[in-house]
Amino acid sequence: MAESDNILTQLHDLLRYIIPQLSKFPRDQKFVLGDRIEVKLLEVQERCLRAYYSREKRTHLIEANMMLEVTRHLIRLAHALRYFSNQGYAVVSEKLDAVGRMIGGWLKAAGGASPA
Repeated sequence: MAESDNILTQLHDLLRYIIPQLSKFPRDQKFVLGDRIEVKLLEVQERCLRAYYSREKRTHLIEANMMLEVTRHLIRLAHALRYFSNQGYAVVSEKLDAVGRMIGGWLKAAGGASPA
């Protein structure tokens, strides 16, 4: 499925961009907020992989979508605390939005509208 390949590529690119950014967080937040962001994004990637190989794609995609939304809020918090530059935040937000649109499209294709 081309949709899933594109999502997985986008997630890979996002992780490659964000992991070095997270390592620049202050020491006290690198292992709290930074780790949480990284783990959530890795969970989104895992859920998308599970959806790709599963007959029940919708369940995994809904979970991936929720984890992506949690990640968005964590990243907003990190930006508000000035752990991301404005430029870095813009890049990450753009990449998150692209992944979110793809998951939404894949959800529709998997049987019904995306949850709102």
